[in-house]
Parts: sequence; C-alpha cells; structure tokens
Amino acid sequence: MRIVQHRTLYLLFLPIVAYYIVLRYWPIGLAWVVAFKDLQLGSGTFASPWVGLDNFRMMYTDPVLPTVIRNTVEISLLRIVFGFFPPIILAIVFHDLATKRFKKWMQTLVYIPHFFSWVIVFGIVFGFFSVGSGFINNTLDFFGFDRHEFLLDESWFRPILISSGIWKEVGWGTIIYLAALATVDPMLYEAAVMDGAGPMRRLWHITLPGITPVITFVLCLSLGNILNAGGEQILLFYNQAVLAVADVIDTWVYREGLASLQLSLGVAMGLFQSLIGMILVLVSNYLSKRFTDRGIW
Repeated sequence: MRIVQHRTLYLLFLPIVAYYIVLRYWPIGLAWVVAFKDLQLGSGTFASPWVGLDNFRMMYTDPVLPTVIRNTVEISLLRIVFGFFPPIILAIVFHDLATKRFKKWMQTLVYIPHFFSWVIVFGIVFGFFSVGSGFINNTLDFFGFDRHEFLLDESWFRPILISSGIWKEVGWGTIIYLAALATVDPMLYEAAVMDGAGPMRRLWHITLPGITPVITFVLCLSLGNILNAGGEQILLFYNQAVLAVADVIDTWVYREGLASLQLSLGVAMGLFQSLIGMILVLVSNYLSKRFTDRGIW
C-alpha cells in the first residue's frame, strides 16, 4: 500500500492535520453546538441545557439589531469603496519605480503602520483630532476658527474611521499585488513600448489584466467579510455620542455576549455572520466566473 510505503511522510504530515483539527475545525464544531445551548461557564459546553432556536429568536427580536446590521454593512461597503483601490494604485507605483533603493525605503515606510496596534492608531488620531490639544483644532484656532469636537461628531466618525484604517493597512495590502505584478512577463512591456504604447496603454492592456485574478480574489474575500466591519478598531474609536452610526455587529456581540455574559447569544451571531459570509463568497465567485471568467476557484 502507498500509505505503508510513504508512512514517514504521512507521519510528518500528522502534526499539521492535528493542528487544523484541534485549532480550526473543533472550535467551529463547538460553535454550532453552543449556538443552540444556554452556555453555563460552570457546567461547560456539553452539560449546558439545550435551548433550540431561542438564541436566534432573541437576536432577531432585539430592537437595535436592524441599526447594527445597517451600520455594519454601510461601514464595510465604505471600506471596500475607499480602501480597495489604494493598495492597487500604490503597488503599481512601486512596481514602476526605477530606483530600487528608493522603492525599498518607500515600501518600508508604508508597511510600518500595519504593525501598529489599534490602540496606537487611536492615540495618533486622538492627537490630531482631540478638541483640547489636537493638531487639527490647534491649527483651526490659530487661523481664527472655532474648535470642533471631531471625535464626538456623528458626521465625522466614519471618515476618520475609514481614513485611519486605510492609512494603517494600505501598505500591507500592496504585498499581494506586488507579488502578482512580479509574475507579469517584462517582455510584454518591452514589446508594447516598441509598438508605441504609452504608460496608460501599458497599464490598461498589460498591468491590470496581469493582476486581474488577484484583484478578483481579494474582492470576493472582501465581499465575504461584509458583516465584519472591523470591531477592534470601532471599539476603540466609538463612544455614546456616535453610537447611532458606529454600533456594529462586533460591538453588539461585545456588549450583549461578553459584557452581559450571554455567551451563547454572541456565538449565535458569529454563526450568522459566518453563514452570510460563506454565501456572499460563493455568490461573488459565481458572478465573477460568469461575467469575467475568473474566480477564486
């Protein structure tokens, strides 16, 4: 048998299988169980009583849930609309830089914010927009304008949230596109130049088609995460003054599931997010393959 013949390789593969079973698939299975139970910390998962669909009924009858879902979808769409293209543009700019040393320096500078925690990012944002000593308000005051409570203003919350998120992740997002650009045959550019194609024509007919599979892949995954609006960032940025436009599914789960110790309710919402995300990935992949003949698989 081939298994016996290659038993050493299979034994080396066992730790990887164990890793995915214990740390990936087992928690998913537990989540399906907990979502239909009233989890009691003292009793454990399997000893806790079954409650059927009660957690889902509680979730869907919560009067704030429509607002929470609407805010989640709106913020996620804003992240896609304003945050999807900057990494592509930046990657193309880096790819066309002639000086390799300057390119490495610039890449390092834009990668650094990715390694900042959201606490540090919020500290930077607070340093710019706080009403007392923020740089923006000090500048407004210097030119004779009134100071403004940017962080307590509903109309400013989402622009600050989205722009700070783009600043943090735009550099890191270029990595996958730079890898895709590295696979484009340089001879195509040389042939295009010989044929008289300018920079925009080379971009449109060579660069973009060359990275279209990666763009499609990232876009499908982004649509699958549409019910994940970035809860960690929002938990740090939001407050009672902007709750109407800032409360999302992740903050609702934190408030109702963890703070109120309704753990099963939080798991049920997580299960709902996962199912919707899976459906969106499947649908977006189907539509992409239908209209562009490209998809994730």
